[in-house]
Amino acid sequence: MDTRETLIAAALEVLEENGEATFSTRAVLDIAKVSAPTLYHHFGNADGILSAALAEAFAQFLKSKQQAAKKSPDPVTALVVGWNDYVRFAAARPRLYAAMLSRVLQGGQIPAAEQAFHLLLDQLRAVAAQGRLAIKVEAAADRMWASANAASLLYVTARFRKVSPPSQEVLNDLRESALRSILSSNKKGRTR
Repeated sequence: MDTRETLIAAALEVLEENGEATFSTRAVLDIAKVSAPTLYHHFGNADGILSAALAEAFAQFLKSKQQAAKKSPDPVTALVVGWNDYVRFAAARPRLYAAMLSRVLQGGQIPAAEQAFHLLLDQLRAVAAQGRLAIKVEAAADRMWASANAASLLYVTARFRKVSPPSQEVLNDLRESALRSILSSNKKGRTR
């Protein structure tokens, strides 16, 4: 791993442990075991390393989504696998997911996030091509994306709400409700 990759990995570790609100280059430097001039040489400033770390997080997220999409030739099953993968990412890395979502909400241009959304659209077009989609692709994408984000936010906010992470039953209900709202009733083809 080169110095740049080491710094990005350290920044991801800081984000996962502390979140974006308390992100510090000092913590990154301590983990990476490099000096401040080295960090600034590669990234310019604190926002530079933070942006690079979030870009890497989105790249990891996209790679996971692409692998999930290949797990089933059935487009509805692939949609379910992709939804589960999305939520699993947020569950495993809630502070990092929150930082990623924050960057999206701030209007950041994140090609990997856009590619992940286009992957969802492609999956839904495949469902529609089989005559299994009850609504327009874009509306279906909004519902699936919103339900995955809602499920993910249950993980992100569990600590704040002083509750346990959501149960699998709650997650299944959110996913299945979204699926029922987009799939035609004659061929649901869902899997759990």
